[in-house]
Amino acid sequence: MNLPQSDMPLFERLRFVLVETSHPGNIGAAARAMKTMGFTELVLVNPRFADALGHEEAIAFASGAQDVLENARIVGSIEEALQGCNFAAALTARLREYSPPILTPRVLSVQLAADFGLHAALLFGNERYGLPNEAVEKCNVLINIPANVEYASLNLAQAIQVLAYECRMAVVGEAAPRETGIGFQGEAANLAQIDGMYAHLEQALVAIDFLDPKHPKKLMPRLKRLFSRAQLETEEVNILRGIANQILSRMKK
Repeated sequence: MNLPQSDMPLFERLRFVLVETSHPGNIGAAARAMKTMGFTELVLVNPRFADALGHEEAIAFASGAQDVLENARIVGSIEEALQGCNFAAALTARLREYSPPILTPRVLSVQLAADFGLHAALLFGNERYGLPNEAVEKCNVLINIPANVEYASLNLAQAIQVLAYECRMAVVGEAAPRETGIGFQGEAANLAQIDGMYAHLEQALVAIDFLDPKHPKKLMPRLKRLFSRAQLETEEVNILRGIANQILSRMKK
């Protein structure tokens, strides 16, 4: 289904622009950082070496994100890189005396995700010199990563990873673990199932003399607090009840 432009998700509205990049490995690492967070549009402005997208080091550092490299564009100016965008943000560790407003990556990403009318570009400068002033002047905001003031040195790919991560989280939020498919996500146990499990477990603990029903103290409330932090799933409750049932069965023999 083709979405109208006003409904395009941020993954299709955000462009990563690398200006005068010096090292081919950084371009490959940038592509990898983007792809791991679901972004694909990469534009290079005057990279400082030939065959920037096909360089063996760029391909090696992309590590599976070669499709991002293959679909990337090389342009000759900032103006060309920003064509089709109505918002631009410049990443800089060096704050300028006269500059656009300064935002953190998190604040910026929330703004970009919320406003479907924004077709944005994130500009990253040369590894040594950063962005030239004329590039910064074309941007609506500056992005400053609040790093350790005693050692605020991020390489290019690390900076891109931070921005891509924050933008992804602004879109998917707490749904991220389930959306990625990493880890098992079962059905959450309901209160009746959990209460039944506690009662069953209490019987088993009494049967093995671990719990004295005349002097229970706070054992069961502490166990309830422990399990509540685990956000038990139905299958996990069934496992615990199975353990309790096996204990009770053995004690009857």
